[in-house]
Amino acid sequence: MLSAEQLSFRYAPDGPLVVDGVTLRLADGALAGILGPNGSGKTTLLRLLSGTRKPSTGRVLLDGQPLARLSRRDIARRIAVVPQETELAFEYSAIEIVLMGRHPHLGVFTVEGPDDIRIARESLTATGTAQLADRPFHELSGGEKQRVVIAAALAQSAGLLLLDEPTASLDLGYQLEVSTLLQTLNRDHGVTMAISTHDLNLAASICRELILMRDGRVLAMGPTTEVLTPENVQRLYDVEADVQVHGETGHMTVVPIRRVSR
Repeated sequence: MLSAEQLSFRYAPDGPLVVDGVTLRLADGALAGILGPNGSGKTTLLRLLSGTRKPSTGRVLLDGQPLARLSRRDIARRIAVVPQETELAFEYSAIEIVLMGRHPHLGVFTVEGPDDIRIARESLTATGTAQLADRPFHELSGGEKQRVVIAAALAQSAGLLLLDEPTASLDLGYQLEVSTLLQTLNRDHGVTMAISTHDLNLAASICRELILMRDGRVLAMGPTTEVLTPENVQRLYDVEADVQVHGETGHMTVVPIRRVSR
């Protein structure tokens, strides 16, 4: 379980609070969406939850242990992060990218062994990218790259996956592939997930609970069916929207109607 208690953060000592008094709890097996407009603090919150940023006030707990007391290696064995973009200084194959996920489990000056290679290949298979193992990463499509990066996170053997805009810049087909993959990993592999996204319909279709953020604060939090309301969409984005349950898929859909003044 991952939790945050009165979490606040500012990038400069005299700067504004980017995250302001956030308290939340991600239970084992959760599939939660973090929603909010640009500048709402979503990405910063993920960085605080992953331990790559230290809070100005408050604390993050992982299974009851303060994250600040754990080493980076210990955290990486239990929390995997999928960034919005992956920039590489050198050319790597897909399998080499996935093997990077094994680094937290290796000793100093230790190279990957047969078990690490097996786990990497299993992770590629789980994300539907086994056939890409020897392909140069930079030659892959956007959707293929994203699935390989998710495979690298799986190879960490971490039980918790934090994803920042996992479907950003992907076309509709790849968005569907990635969202289906995330549901499968959560359901069949027991991976707990928190997904930062702008995409209300993505969150509505796969997330069982939502955290709505604006100006660094949590506006609402709870089950998707209770939190994703026209009133909350308007509070979040200053947009009047129609929220309904889709007849064929059974999940909620959001259709923006018009922008409204705050």
